[in-house]
Amino acid sequence: MKKQIPNLFTLLNLFFGCIAIVFALQNGIDIIYSKDGEQFIKLKENICLASLFIVIAAIVDFLDGFVARLLKVPSEMGKQLDSLADVVSFGVAPGIILYQFLRMAFIKDADGIESSTLLLVPAFIFTCAGAYRLARFNLDNTQSYGFKGVPIPAAGLVVASLPMIYWFGNVDFIYNLVLNKWFLYALILLLSWLMVSKLPMMALKFKDSTIKNNMPAIILLAIGILSVVLLKWLAVPVIFIAYIILSLALKNKTTT
Repeated sequence: MKKQIPNLFTLLNLFFGCIAIVFALQNGIDIIYSKDGEQFIKLKENICLASLFIVIAAIVDFLDGFVARLLKVPSEMGKQLDSLADVVSFGVAPGIILYQFLRMAFIKDADGIESSTLLLVPAFIFTCAGAYRLARFNLDNTQSYGFKGVPIPAAGLVVASLPMIYWFGNVDFIYNLVLNKWFLYALILLLSWLMVSKLPMMALKFKDSTIKNNMPAIILLAIGILSVVLLKWLAVPVIFIAYIILSLALKNKTTT
């Protein structure tokens, strides 16, 4: 029975990922009119619930590995199950969020409501890249304290931050940026490339109890706390960028 406890956490990850998909799919658009009769189109705020459940899935995803190590019951089945859950929670669900934001980006343009669906499906390049990255990871036994390519949960959380930034960012430049189709296309390609690349990325876990051997993770934790206090949801992309910079700058410390 003890061996199944980490798997239960992994299945919770999958469960929350499925709920995130439901909220991402059910959100249409709101058409709002000003006093002057000017029309505004907005994504419904409930799409933020998709982001919330992706974040919860990420927390549970971290816990399943922690529990497996704590109970000393790692298993090949757990590894495979974890990847299957991750591709749903951090691949499919964020892909649908990207699809919704691309749809919104086109709708707000003149005659954009008539845009072809083919212009929106590049959102799922992200999903496919994440699935490829997970499959490659499962076949590679050398990634103990570091990763080759950005982990799919990290990329998925960046996408999950978009609805929160859109609704709660309160910065016009950022608001317009996340609804710019060219920015979204670039983000899809960048995140997809980072996942399938072989760039050395540090694993977000502590190696031992010494400060010296865990300095990159401690620095990232400090940046994360400061960013959350100062930037709220904008902290997510800031932490992601810091994660990449730290991993590349300290690659000798993060992969051994």
